[in-house]
Amino acid sequence: MRSLIPRFLSILFIEIAIVFFIFFILWGMPKLSSWSPLWKLYYWELPLGLWILTLLAIFSISVAIWSVSLAQNKERELATVLQTLVQTDKTTSISTKNLSKNIRKSIESAEELILTQRKSLQRITNERAEADDKVIQERIIQERQRLARELHDSVSQQLFAASMLLSTVNETIPEDLPEHMTKPLKQTETIVQQAQLEMRALLLHLRPAALHNKSLAQGLEDLLLELKQKVFFSIHHRLEEVSLQKGAEDHLFRIAQETLSNTLRHAKATEVDILLVERDNLAIFRVQDNGVGFQNNDGKAGSYGLKNIEERAIEIGGTCKIVSIPNQGTVIEVKIPVEMEHELDDSNIISG
Repeated sequence: MRSLIPRFLSILFIEIAIVFFIFFILWGMPKLSSWSPLWKLYYWELPLGLWILTLLAIFSISVAIWSVSLAQNKERELATVLQTLVQTDKTTSISTKNLSKNIRKSIESAEELILTQRKSLQRITNERAEADDKVIQERIIQERQRLARELHDSVSQQLFAASMLLSTVNETIPEDLPEHMTKPLKQTETIVQQAQLEMRALLLHLRPAALHNKSLAQGLEDLLLELKQKVFFSIHHRLEEVSLQKGAEDHLFRIAQETLSNTLRHAKATEVDILLVERDNLAIFRVQDNGVGFQNNDGKAGSYGLKNIEERAIEIGGTCKIVSIPNQGTVIEVKIPVEMEHELDDSNIISG
């Protein structure tokens, strides 16, 4: 509406100027005697001048509406092309025949720029992951081993000593001692033995949890098998091997950990479906639950966990889509282009 009224007035003014010029050629300078047909000639009880002005107004508003509609259609088409370009780095599926040559050329330049930047981000991420992976993994392993040694040498040994002491006490208790005196000791021995088992499990889980010498599908498989033994809801999964480099695999694995962690803490779900497939040159990772969900405008929608997932996806040139419906569940889907993984390293092009 804002652009329609100025356009209508502009067209109407131009048309009035053209008609005035035609009358000027036919009748000369405006005079009451020469220009009198405009108000003396009547058609259907209306003067000729009013008919001309009305027709000019109708024609002007029609042209204005048509031009505004055409501009809006082109704007929507351009917005669709740009949105598709940002999300999938492709415009071939969108028709641009209605756009001008300059706009098409600008879109091609933007596509090339975005693709180059994504390649650069992908390459930088991979180089950084490969350069820092050994150092990071070594530090993590050392820290986990240190914690395991300290727990084993202190808490684990104390629990073992307490268990042995309680076992000895229970074995030396006279048989004629009342049950209400022996039962607490046996219960305490059971609790200490259970604590020993928990400590052994904790020491076992202090091993490095990463994709060391494993593919992404294998790492997720191990992670889900471990989760199934600890959670109360059903986990269904379909995992396929995908073609990703080291940096992208590490990021996607951490995205999976963050997503499943949010599901465990917030979803209150009874079923969770996990999908990892490669389709149409895209690695697709999806986690869907039937939990409580959340509103897009509440605090959870902007939580640190979801922000971290989105940032990790963008960092490796992917996209993240989060859809949640209250009392129905949440779907988190990450798509990463994999065709870039098959291309040759373009570092020489950038450096040149």
